[in-house]
Amino acid sequence: LRCCTAASVVTDGSAAAADERSLYIMRVVQIAVMCVLALTVAFGIFFLGCNLLIKSEGMINFLVKDRRPSKEVEAVVVGPY
Repeated sequence: LRCCTAASVVTDGSAAAADERSLYIMRVVQIAVMCVLALTVAFGIFFLGCNLLIKSEGMINFLVKDRRPSKEVEAVVVGPY
């Protein structure tokens, strides 16, 4: 019975190497996922800001088109030339 205990089993280190490899792969996957999430958030904020800027410019142009100069201003501009 003594020969079959876990302490007497001699390993060549492949199990430890496999654990290190799986930890490395797990860490790389975590870093990749975090990079993708960070890029998604950054582009989301960028495009949301651009969309709001375009909408605000459209609203400003809409308000400017509604404001027409009065005819009195034209009469004042016409002068002796």
